[in-house]
Amino acid sequence: MVALIVIAVVAVLVLFVLARTIRIVPQARAGVVERLGRYHKTLNPGLAIVMPFVDRLRPMIDLREQVVSFSPQPVITEDNLVVNIDSVIYFQVTDAKSATYEIANYIQAIEQLTVTTLRNVIGGMALEKTLTSRDEINSALRGVLDEATGKWGIRVNRVELKAIDPPASIKDTMEKQMRADREKRAAILQAEGQKQAAILTAEGEKQAAVLRAEGQKQATILESEGQAKAIDTVFRAIHEGNPDPQLLAYQYVQALPLIAQGESNKVWIVPAEFQRALGRIGTKDDSEA
Repeated sequence: MVALIVIAVVAVLVLFVLARTIRIVPQARAGVVERLGRYHKTLNPGLAIVMPFVDRLRPMIDLREQVVSFSPQPVITEDNLVVNIDSVIYFQVTDAKSATYEIANYIQAIEQLTVTTLRNVIGGMALEKTLTSRDEINSALRGVLDEATGKWGIRVNRVELKAIDPPASIKDTMEKQMRADREKRAAILQAEGQKQAAILTAEGEKQAAVLRAEGQKQATILESEGQAKAIDTVFRAIHEGNPDPQLLAYQYVQALPLIAQGESNKVWIVPAEFQRALGRIGTKDDSEA
């Protein structure tokens, strides 16, 4: 019975020693081993063996990128206005030894360093520039934090400002200013549109007038050319026909009824040549008889 108890105790002791000797480090973790209270080595992911009762394995350190969101911090701008800034830090532990021994609480240290750097950066900017210079602020914060946390075995990858909240009175003023700017731009665009419409209308009327004038000009020219051609044709026909005075007198006599149809034609003027030609017509008719 005693032998069984001894064997059981020894088995438990062996299992306990093995549990303290064999350690398994998960992926993306690191373990710091202290031997007799002093740093001994850093365990990488995988199976590791340590000396029981001599080595002590500190809590595992996460080597993955971590995201820490800090509560909004009141910051005073260059023009003495208080804004609340909500920031997010993306960082990663690169050296487990430094993160363990160089700083007691690196997350709290990063938070305080972020607040201090924010106040220094925002303190040199006016409110308007603060609201429109997020990239510049992010770059300045990342540069300062990365330099300060390098000795802690931490690399700051990104710094983002989630929100920049000015006071309520400043928000109202900004909204009124933005509304006035929008109305001003709308009025300018409307005036520009009316101006362009008036210009286009005037240009259209001008082009229409020019085209009408050109059409009238062409019509007049064509009409004149037609009359000239008609006169030339009549003139050529008359000359080619070689009419005598009797024929002209006869044509004149035929045209007299048409002349008499006018209400305003009360006085007729008979040329002397017409009388002589008419006399010749009468003489010719008597001789033929």
